[in-house]
Amino acid sequence: MALTGCGLGTGGGFAPSGTLSGPLAKVKPLDGATIAVGSKNFTEQLILGKMAVILLKSAGANVKDFTDIPGSSSARQAQLQGQVQMEWEYTGTAWIAYMGHSKPIDNSTKQWEAVRDQDLKQNKLVWLKPSPENNTYSFAVKKSVGLKYHLKSLADIKKVPVAQRTFCVESEFANRSDGFQPMLKAYGLQLGTSIPRKNVKTLDTGAIYAATNNGLCTFGEIFTTDGRIKALHLTVLQDPKHFFPLYNVAPVLTEKAFKKYPQLEDLFEPVAQKIDNAVMIDLNAQVDVDGKEPVSVADKWLHKEGFIK
Repeated sequence: MALTGCGLGTGGGFAPSGTLSGPLAKVKPLDGATIAVGSKNFTEQLILGKMAVILLKSAGANVKDFTDIPGSSSARQAQLQGQVQMEWEYTGTAWIAYMGHSKPIDNSTKQWEAVRDQDLKQNKLVWLKPSPENNTYSFAVKKSVGLKYHLKSLADIKKVPVAQRTFCVESEFANRSDGFQPMLKAYGLQLGTSIPRKNVKTLDTGAIYAATNNGLCTFGEIFTTDGRIKALHLTVLQDPKHFFPLYNVAPVLTEKAFKKYPQLEDLFEPVAQKIDNAVMIDLNAQVDVDGKEPVSVADKWLHKEGFIK
C-alpha cells in the first residue's frame, strides 16, 4: 500500500467480524458509522490495526481499512488530515518525534497525560488510556557476544573493541531526534570517532534481528516487544540513563469521531488494558516467527480474551 497525492490506498485483505462479548457486550452499536483505521507498516502496528478493524466491524461500523501506511510521519499526517479517524500510537513517538520535545517524561501516566493534553489542544486528537505495553527501542546482542564482553546495558558498549563496535539500524531510527546519534551521545560515544561510520549498516527493520544473530553486526536496533528477540535468544541491553522514551501504545481518535461516537472509548479501552509486553511479544512472534497473518492473529486473540465471539 502506498500513500499518494490522491489519498490513501487500502490495507487490503479480508477482516472478519463477530459479536461483541464480555466487557464489550454492552457497547452501544456503531450502526451507520463510517470509520477509517490507519496503522504503520510494521508487524505490531498491523496486528493492532487489524484488531481495531475487527472490533469496529463487530460493533456495526462500516470500516475503511488503511492499515500498512509506510512510516510514522505518513501515518500521523493521515490522521491529522482526517483521512483516518483511528490509529494506535505511541506516547514517546508523539512527544519526541511529533511534538518536538527533547526530554521524555520518565513516568508512563504523566507522559501520556502530557501527550493527551497537547494533542487535544493543538490537533484535536483524543488519546484514550494507554496499554501497559511499552514498545521502546533498545539494542540487542547475540547471547554468546553478550557473555564474551559481559554486556548488560548500553553503557557497556565501550567494553567492546572499536573494530567490533558494529551496528545495524533502520533508516527511520538513524534520523530520529530520539534515535541513534543522540543515544550514542548520551552514553559518551560519537559517530565518526568512537563509532567509525563504516561500522554502521542501515537495514530494513525485519532484517536486523537475523543480521545480529548471524554476526553481521554486534549491536542490532530492536523494538522491545518484537517476537524475534525470544525466538533467536537475543540479549536486550538495558537503558540505565533512561534515554529512550516510554512508548506506551494507546488508541488515538479524531475529536470529531470521538464526540460523535463516544462509545469508542468503551470499545477500545478494555482491549488496550489487556495488552502488555508479554502479550505483544507472543502476538508479534506468531507473525514474524510462525508466519501467520496479522489479521488472523488479531482475530484469534480477541476471541481468546472473550472480546468477541
